Amino acid sequence: MSGLVSPGQIATNNYYWITLRDKNGTPFQVTKPEAFLSKRAIDRRVRQSIAIDQTDLPVSPAYLDSLINHGLTIIHSSKWLNGATVGTSDTSLIRQISKLPFVTSVNLTKPALQSKSTILKFNEAELKSVYNPPNYGYAITQLTQLNGNYLHNLGYRGKGIQIAILDAGFWHVNQITAFDSLRNAGRILGTRDFVDPTSDIYQQHTHGMSVLSCMAGNEPSVLLGTAPDASYYLFRSEDDVTEYPIEEDNWVAAAELADSLGVDVINSSLGYFLFDDPAMNHSYSDMNGTKNRVTQGANMAFQKGILVFTSAGNEANNPWRHIISPSDGENVIGVGAVDKNGIRASFSSVGPAYGGAVKPNVAAMGSLTFLITSGGTPGYSSGTSFSSPVLAGMGACLLQANPYSDVKLVKKAIEQSASQYNNPDSLLGFGIPNFEKADKYLKLYTAIPLIEKSSWSVSPNPFTDFITIRNLDRVSGGTCIVSIYDLKSVCLRQTRVPVSETIRLENLSNLPNGLLILSIRNGKKEEHFKLIKTTY
Repeated sequence: MSGLVSPGQIATNNYYWITLRDKNGTPFQVTKPEAFLSKRAIDRRVRQSIAIDQTDLPVSPAYLDSLINHGLTIIHSSKWLNGATVGTSDTSLIRQISKLPFVTSVNLTKPALQSKSTILKFNEAELKSVYNPPNYGYAITQLTQLNGNYLHNLGYRGKGIQIAILDAGFWHVNQITAFDSLRNAGRILGTRDFVDPTSDIYQQHTHGMSVLSCMAGNEPSVLLGTAPDASYYLFRSEDDVTEYPIEEDNWVAAAELADSLGVDVINSSLGYFLFDDPAMNHSYSDMNGTKNRVTQGANMAFQKGILVFTSAGNEANNPWRHIISPSDGENVIGVGAVDKNGIRASFSSVGPAYGGAVKPNVAAMGSLTFLITSGGTPGYSSGTSFSSPVLAGMGACLLQANPYSDVKLVKKAIEQSASQYNNPDSLLGFGIPNFEKADKYLKLYTAIPLIEKSSWSVSPNPFTDFITIRNLDRVSGGTCIVSIYDLKSVCLRQTRVPVSETIRLENLSNLPNGLLILSIRNGKKEEHFKLIKTTY
């Protein structure tokens, strides 16, 4: 669309967030998602039984064109929040825009006149080290603390899983040795700079590079990350020079792109509460899990089938003390920091979310995490910025090991596997996850076929009142018999249905809770699945 430019290109502009009333006039339809979602994104929705709805429809082009025709510059738009970030130097024009019938609100997100921020965004302490252990190097500690070696030893190191990293820059990722295998295998799938589209993200801040190394670093006998075989998108949403709410909108735009591409995991070692203009600051009461725009975007990404990990923050020793957005999100896995002995790092932000929800959700090694430091060499650095990707990488491995699981169940498995699940607190939440336990939980509670290769998939699981059966062979014609049994082989429900790509069984709320067996008989072929019936 015409009128798209970088915030950095017009230094005299103010930037505003405009909330739109509706999506009237959009040419897009939920029944034709291929016009705005990739096949991989659609397949992820299908696999997790997530409906494509109005929130997936892009912002009305007619509204955006009208804003441009009025003289505004569109920076980016959000289909999930139904709004747009715009730029203009004409303050009188903004007053006119606020009166347009399709506009519900206008808020300043970044003023034209700024100086370099005095807020210390990335205050992680670094310590260089000598390294010589075999295989994982000193990174072995942050892996084994999570019992992540269990999944790695089974061959689950993130292969086939796509991770989007939202950060401030990825300095020299195109050169550093630890990323050679990532580059050579073509597993950097794409990059995008939402702060300045004209920039080279490989010449921007080092922070995202260090974050990436926690997951994707692969230098034998030096460093091996938690998801070395995964594929990555590198998105710059953070302006390290200033701190304004426009960066929250950049974050949401990046998350929406990740969703449309079909990404499985988002890691964001970023957070928001204080801004260069104190009038824009968030309060602790804003950390209620749903209020801030960046939190709304993170929650929505999860609802679209993406596992979202974010840093809880490094504020415990500062006056603020609390978690920061979007780690407060009700659907977000907010990650605190511990040291190699599992002791909470003193800087790790404390919860709960405003209102009492458990935050941080869990914790991983963020005190002296072994990674590629800002100088481009192996060493130690501390911060929840690094506990989050350590855990996110293991989340990718867990997804690889359990392709039939939806993100709600995966999030629950990670939390339930953690060291203090039965007694969560405001310091480490549910505690330190154990990925062997999480994997076994998912194997029990997911409808996996009881044969090596299945023609069907079943979701959601656990279920309450319906299940959706999908034909992986994409064939139709004839009929099949679908039966549900208890563990004593008593048939509780049986029906004959036409064979199609999707079969939906409804009105199952009266079935007994617990483990059940689903049978699908098509001709002489019969397949069985484990299901869990719950009331919630």
